[in-house]
Amino acid sequence: MNRETKASRLSSELRTQTSPDLRRRRGMVSLSMLASASMGLIALYQTGIIKHLPEPPLPMMNADKVDASAEAYARLATPDAILGLGSYAATMALAAMGGKDRLREMSWVPLALAAKVAFDAANAAKLSVDQWTKQRAFCFWCLLAATATFAMVPLVIPETIAAVRAISRRRDRDSSERTD
Repeated sequence: MNRETKASRLSSELRTQTSPDLRRRRGMVSLSMLASASMGLIALYQTGIIKHLPEPPLPMMNADKVDASAEAYARLATPDAILGLGSYAATMALAAMGGKDRLREMSWVPLALAAKVAFDAANAAKLSVDQWTKQRAFCFWCLLAATATFAMVPLVIPETIAAVRAISRRRDRDSSERTD
């Protein structure tokens, strides 16, 4: 099958197929988009495009304080929301990569996605705790992104288990063929 035919098949599968794995992957793309929207708003503030981050008038919320803190600019001398946008883009790419048969064709991708989601969830938890321990305040938009990230964890588990099983079966089959 040539490259254009494969790409056309992938286009159709990603847009029209309704398997449980594809529905979960779409969920992860949607949640990453929600988190990216939050990061985008924060990035506008962190780069001076907007002067104030609006948020609901809830106790302990102070997005301006949290997102203007030194910690928010400490990694790579870059506003952390911009790094977050790149990170969520990578998560979306892994979730969207491959068609309905990616377990068979590229079983490493679900494992890479699981590792990325686990990293993202651990990072979101750490950053959420740091908001309170270091700033004594929370950022509503950061918490929204963290919640979207945590919601990806159960979505990634079924395909991860299936990928581990597929790789294990292949390894067992390959080793039995070598001993024959």
